[in-house]
Amino acid sequence: MNDTILVVGGGPTGLAAAHGAASVGRKVVLVEKADRLGGAPILSGYAKLVPSGEWAKDAIGRMIARVESNPLATVHKSTRVTALEGGPGNFSATLSNGQQVQAGAVILGTGFTHFDSINKPEWGFGTYEDVVTTTQVEQMVGAGRIACPSDGRTPERVAILLCVGSRDRQIGREWCSKICCTVSTNLAIEIKELSPKTDVFIYYMDIRTFGLYEDKFYWTSQEEFGTKFVKARIAEVTIAPDGKRLLVKGEDTLVKRPIVIPFDLVVHAIGMDPNEDNPEIAKVFGVGLEKHGFLDRGEHYTSSFSSTRPGVYVGGAALAPEDIDTCVSHGLAMAMRAVGDLAALARKAA
Repeated sequence: MNDTILVVGGGPTGLAAAHGAASVGRKVVLVEKADRLGGAPILSGYAKLVPSGEWAKDAIGRMIARVESNPLATVHKSTRVTALEGGPGNFSATLSNGQQVQAGAVILGTGFTHFDSINKPEWGFGTYEDVVTTTQVEQMVGAGRIACPSDGRTPERVAILLCVGSRDRQIGREWCSKICCTVSTNLAIEIKELSPKTDVFIYYMDIRTFGLYEDKFYWTSQEEFGTKFVKARIAEVTIAPDGKRLLVKGEDTLVKRPIVIPFDLVVHAIGMDPNEDNPEIAKVFGVGLEKHGFLDRGEHYTSSFSSTRPGVYVGGAALAPEDIDTCVSHGLAMAMRAVGDLAALARKAA
């Protein structure tokens, strides 16, 4: 029996899983398809993480460093798993770089794909330069300046539109992406910190800053930083008569009247889609997909983080939209599940 743990995905979930398994003395092989580790926070240039407020490059950087420096961990970047044979205690994985990996358990921390706002064209993305996404604003915050892409001016007024690619049956997104409301209220704070004279409006269907995020982000952004919340149903985003500003058109659903407000910058709070590679991941690893396209879980309460294939574990945003803290917890929990199950197999074999 082999007690090496194969971890697929080098984002927060996979990094936490790799560290967890190595910290109890297990050899780990970490496979990441990108040319660097870190997942979405690094590849998409996130600024400060929610809820810690720490810069992503620093927090995720530490997670990367402790895995790459661990002698028990072998890291393969720009690599995919192309085949997986065997079962618990005796898996054989073929990597795209021509290598074979023998492992006792497999952990999938393969994450998600950001919603592509091109699929919501009536809200202006892809048509107007000054309609951007939350990830683009994260990059602006990281660079230290909020600016309109069209001409570089500092926006006087910014609109953040929630639920772009979430809770929208018309485009096949029947789920809440869980963290967008909180990320958006945090971005509103960061915009005001960089540009105190900029007014920030958040258009919402409902506000879902769950748990302790309600006070730290929702109320703080509103009461300390003057964020204006507009409960509305948005119809379209068009260009203003001056050819410079943007018009957000919709209905204020509290007072039941149409509203049209001009903005310099419109931000799509994009949701979390299933990883675009999930059909291939399901085929290679022999695991199921739930109806929306996320990886499916096995029996949950007595076999937490099991997939539909024994010996293959799945967690984090591969299962459903999740915040980074939860993904890290899932990664550590999967590592302990895998190590514990392999120890039980070894005892049984003895």
